[in-house]
Amino acid sequence: MTSILLCAPDAEASMLASDLELEGVDVRRLDASELTAAALDGADALLIAPTRSTLTAELIGACDRAGVRVLPVGDADTRLATRFGLPAPLPYGTSAAQVLRALAAGSPGAPTGRPSRVIAVWGPHGAPGRSTIAVQLAVELSRAGRRTALVDADSVAPSLALVLGLGEDAPGLAAACRRAELGTLDVAELSRLSSPVETSGGTLEVLSGLNRPSRWPELGAGRVRATLAACRSWTDETVVDVAAELDADDDGLDPGAPARHAATAAALLEADAVVAVLSADPLGVSRFIRAHAELRHVLGGTPVTVVANRVRPGPLGIDARGQIRRTLDRFAGIDDVAFVPEDQRAADAAALHARAIADVSPRSPLVTAVRRIASSLGARAETATAGSSRGSSRVARRLR
Repeated sequence: MTSILLCAPDAEASMLASDLELEGVDVRRLDASELTAAALDGADALLIAPTRSTLTAELIGACDRAGVRVLPVGDADTRLATRFGLPAPLPYGTSAAQVLRALAAGSPGAPTGRPSRVIAVWGPHGAPGRSTIAVQLAVELSRAGRRTALVDADSVAPSLALVLGLGEDAPGLAAACRRAELGTLDVAELSRLSSPVETSGGTLEVLSGLNRPSRWPELGAGRVRATLAACRSWTDETVVDVAAELDADDDGLDPGAPARHAATAAALLEADAVVAVLSADPLGVSRFIRAHAELRHVLGGTPVTVVANRVRPGPLGIDARGQIRRTLDRFAGIDDVAFVPEDQRAADAAALHARAIADVSPRSPLVTAVRRIASSLGARAETATAGSSRGSSRVARRLR
C-alpha cells in the first residue's frame, strides 16, 4: 500500500486526504514539528504546503536520504518551491488520481531522464550580444519546462544585473565562489545567494556578477568550476555569460598569481555545450574567425553552436546570411550557423523596462530565432503568445 504524509494546515487538505484514502492510499497528517527522520521512515511521498515554516533545506535533505518524494500542494509560496527544485504546487482541488500520476511521473511537466547541463555563452571582443543571447536563451529553456539558472561569470564587464534590473549589491557569483572554496555550497545556499527573476517563460534564478571588475581575483578557476558543479544539482540548465578573453595573460611571470581571465576558461571547461556569438558585420566576423581557433583549442570536443547576431542587410549587402556562411566555411571550417535578426525596437523596449526581450516583445523575430536555438540544444519551448498578435504573457500585458 502506498504511504503518503500530508503536511498542510489548510482545511481544504482534509478533502484531498479523504480522496487519497478512497484510492487505497495510507495517508498520515502531520504538523511541521512532527516531520522527523523517524516519521519519514517507510513513507513513499510527502505532500506539503510550501511555506517558510514547513519547507526547509533540512527537510528536503532528510527526504532525500529517506527516499521520500516531495510534492508541494496548496496555494502557498510557489517561488519557495521553485527555489528547492520542486514543481509548482498542485491545487487542493486536484483529484487523487492526478496526484498519484504526478508522484509516479516525478516532477509534473518537467522532462525526465535528462541530465542537468551547463551552457556557456561566449563571443569575441566588440559586444556581439553575449548577454542578450544568454538572457533570452535562459528564458526559452525555462519556457520548455527546465529549471534554469543564469550566471554572470564575465569578469571584465558584467552586465546581467543591469539588464534584468537587479541591485548591484546582491551577493551573487562571488559569494557562491567563496562558499564553494570552503565546501559549504549546496542547493539551499545557491537559492539564498541567487535573485529570482519572473519572466514570461518562468522563474530564472540569477547569480549576478561582480559589482566592480577590479574584484576579478575572487573568480578563481577552481572556485568557478566548483560553483558550476554545484549548480548541476540545483537546476536543470545553467546558462553562463562569460567574457571574451581566452588567453592566460602573463601567468608565466608568477605561476602562483591568479589568472585575469580564469573565470572564462573555467566556465568553458565546465560547460557541456557552448553558444559562440558573433556580430553580423565585417569586423565582428573577422574577430570571431581569429578567436575561434583558440576557442576550439580550449574546448576540445565540447559541442559549439555558432550564432550570428544582429543580422541585417546593411553592412554585408542584401545576402548577409550567405556572406556569413561562405566566410565562416572558408576561413574557419564552420558550416552550421544559426542567425538572429536585429530588432532594435524590441531591444530598446527591453532595455527601457530592464526585462528580457520575450517579456516586452514576444512576437519579435529575435525571440523566435533564439527559441529555435534553444530547441536545437534539446529544449522544446511552448508558444508564449497563445495566438495573440501582441503577445499574451502576463509580464507583457503588465508592461503594455
